[in-house]
Amino acid sequence: MTLDQVEAQMKARAMQFSGLNARVKFDFGSAGSLFLDGKASPPAVSREGTDPDTTLIISLPDFVKLSQGQLAPTMAFMMGKLKVQGNMGVAMKLSNMLED
Repeated sequence: MTLDQVEAQMKARAMQFSGLNARVKFDFGSAGSLFLDGKASPPAVSREGTDPDTTLIISLPDFVKLSQGQLAPTMAFMMGKLKVQGNMGVAMKLSNMLED
């Protein structure tokens, strides 16, 4: 799955991020980044953003597995596949929202 496809999927599911009340940067390394503005109503997903409350650093393939339920967020974190910078509480809340 490409960054464009992940962005489209997240935009289609943006309403599930209502109540997050935080800005999150998804850093996919060389594949690029996406920003989720959970403070906006409705929540917005874009390639540009500023001042995230939390940054999740994960490879794009691992993020796809995570969003499809093939990789548990806690396991990804423990294995070093997912790194969190900033507010860990936001990351934990987000992990529940990403599950289908």
